Amino acid sequence: MASPSQRPFGFWTATALVVGGMIGSGIFVLPGQLAPYGWTSVAAWIAGIAGAMLIAWVLARLTVAFPGATGVVAICGEGLGPVCGVLVGWSYWVGIWSANAVIALTAVRYLAQFVPALAATTLSLAVSATGLIWLLTLLNLGGARLAGLFQVTTTVLKLLPLVAVLLILAGVALTAGHGAPAAARPGFAWAELTPALTLAFFAIVGFEAASVAAERVRDPARNVVRATLFGLALTGVLYIIVCSGIIFVLPTAPLAAAQAPFALFVATYWGGGAGLATAAFAAIAAIGALNGWTLVQGEVPLGMARAGLLPRWIGRTSARDVPIAMLLVSSALASLLVLSNATRSLGGLLDFMLRLTAAATIWLYVGACLTALIKRIVPAAAAAGLAFAGWALWGAGLEAVGLSLGLMVTALPLYLLRVAPD
Repeated sequence: MASPSQRPFGFWTATALVVGGMIGSGIFVLPGQLAPYGWTSVAAWIAGIAGAMLIAWVLARLTVAFPGATGVVAICGEGLGPVCGVLVGWSYWVGIWSANAVIALTAVRYLAQFVPALAATTLSLAVSATGLIWLLTLLNLGGARLAGLFQVTTTVLKLLPLVAVLLILAGVALTAGHGAPAAARPGFAWAELTPALTLAFFAIVGFEAASVAAERVRDPARNVVRATLFGLALTGVLYIIVCSGIIFVLPTAPLAAAQAPFALFVATYWGGGAGLATAAFAAIAAIGALNGWTLVQGEVPLGMARAGLLPRWIGRTSARDVPIAMLLVSSALASLLVLSNATRSLGGLLDFMLRLTAAATIWLYVGACLTALIKRIVPAAAAAGLAFAGWALWGAGLEAVGLSLGLMVTALPLYLLRVAPD
């Protein structure tokens, strides 16, 4: 474990980790996915951010209580036993490569503004997304250094579409909405809150970034907590303004059917050229997120193998320290997930992927809250966080939750074979 003097991350760097972990591709598609929910989507954002705050508090306190742990997965293993730790970690890995499927679909939807054939049908969208997954996989096979240089380039660019939308919304607010197209806004409906919550929560996951990197943060007992809560609140407010602003300004039907909601919104106010520029930056942002998570999808099972929780062959790396086997397996599974659901409608394909990713990731939060309850660490917040996680899982639907559980238990044979000769 690094000594305090060797820990490079202060409060602002830790906050950047949280914000960077949350801002990926979800926000670029959610205005379309949440448009039919109208005012219910605002309530879903508020509930999702409040629930994430509870879970973030639990995660932060766990990292302080277990300063020697390598991450949240290891903490769950210590609190719930190694089998549960493996299941939680494996489900988190499932959430990563299923998220890559969503991110690839998002990137292609925005690239289709330039080449419409890429997403003319659900099948062409799925095939194009699969091709993009493998392009980024090839890039990551070249090693973390090459992938890291690509990541730095795309990180700054992903903020530009958000800035453009904020500027337009500010102009609309200053003119009291004059010139805005007529927009029908569905009212609040209790029955729609649960499914809307799970969709919104997809864009919120990633707030655990500072907790995962706690051993690199100076004074983690103070900075991890502050950075996690501040970064989550900051990004949450940004999401509410941007997503709800688009939903309340544009008519519901065309927004819900839009391949690229951000591009549609900007084009409505600043013209087609600005809309295409926004689509380009949003596509770059999604591709950058896909690159980063492609790297991580190999690192999660690698860390579990090195900890002795999975067979040693999973931890084998190339001369450039790339876990080639698991990187290829992860991308193959993401591709299979996309292609196997290509018969769904365009909106239905993305909706299912969003719910599966949320469900697979939420199991990590369930494990963390259960660990906190067992260890009597902020038990009230842990109980509330567990209840919220259960609510979000219910909103994902039986199909997505059932598939996430089925994929989770595939870790058990690997765990049992971990001591077998290889």
